[in-house]
Amino acid sequence: MSTIIPLANVDPAMVEQLLDRAFEPERHRRTAYVVREGMDWLPALSFAALDDEDMLCGTIQCWPVALNTPEGRAVPLVMVGPVAVLPAMQNEGFGKMLMLSALQALRDVSGPQGALPQVLIGDPEYYGRFFGFTAAHTGGWVLPGEWEPARLLCRADNPAVLPEKGVLGPWGGAARAAAG
Repeated sequence: MSTIIPLANVDPAMVEQLLDRAFEPERHRRTAYVVREGMDWLPALSFAALDDEDMLCGTIQCWPVALNTPEGRAVPLVMVGPVAVLPAMQNEGFGKMLMLSALQALRDVSGPQGALPQVLIGDPEYYGRFFGFTAAHTGGWVLPGEWEPARLLCRADNPAVLPEKGVLGPWGGAARAAAG
């Protein structure tokens, strides 16, 4: 039996070590890191998993990002990930528990209009089957760097709010400048 706790309760150095073990130190070059560059993760939506011996075995972070439309509108989104689990403990359900915790927390903090749309870069089969993410609305979106369009996934209570085109980047001035 594992325990889910707020990520804010974990030493940041331990989180970085776990991320390095799960994704290798080269992870900082990935497109997702550029998308959320300069942002702090959202404490209310970010969690850690502890194993039976209360050792850190997984984390999930959520980030404030924006889809910046050609018309100059910044549409707020929550970027989910990385979802990281120690390699020796993968396929034991920790990642799924972390995802469910983050998505439940997002519902809990949502206002009457529903949760902000969520975006991630990941396996469409897994994230679609278990969590309802799809690439159906992201075909006209652009990211900095390289990415596989089929892996850019989104989930929204009301997909009609999603712009057809835009540049995904960090929330704030840097994101609006990228839409340029």
